[in-house]
Amino acid sequence: HVQLVESGGGLVQPGGSLRLSCASSGYTYLITCMAWFRQAPGKEREAVAAVYMGGSTPFYADSVKGRFTISQDNANYTLYMQMNSLKPEDTAMYYCAAGALGCRRTEEPDYHYWGHGTQVTVSA
Repeated sequence: HVQLVESGGGLVQPGGSLRLSCASSGYTYLITCMAWFRQAPGKEREAVAAVYMGGSTPFYADSVKGRFTISQDNANYTLYMQMNSLKPEDTAMYYCAAGALGCRRTEEPDYHYWGHGTQVTVSA
């Protein structure tokens, strides 16, 4: 199996920045795609950004394009997300997820490994 641990969340003012990290361990050779999802209170979980570990143009949700940047360290199967120009509507629990062979990076059911999440709160 694969274990994922997120870090980097916190409280930030509107317009501020945060950098999330996701460290993976275990059978990391199984990982084909990785993503950041988020879930705000009362809303469904949504894919924010995703990558294939083999390399490709990253996916971004329209709501974060131009503000968030996903990056990866393939050697250590570590995932990052730089979040700039944060807005109150970005407030959510952010989850790191990993999928195995055949995963479709925007399809939540294809992600079999999940972290416990890190809270991001954007408020003045």
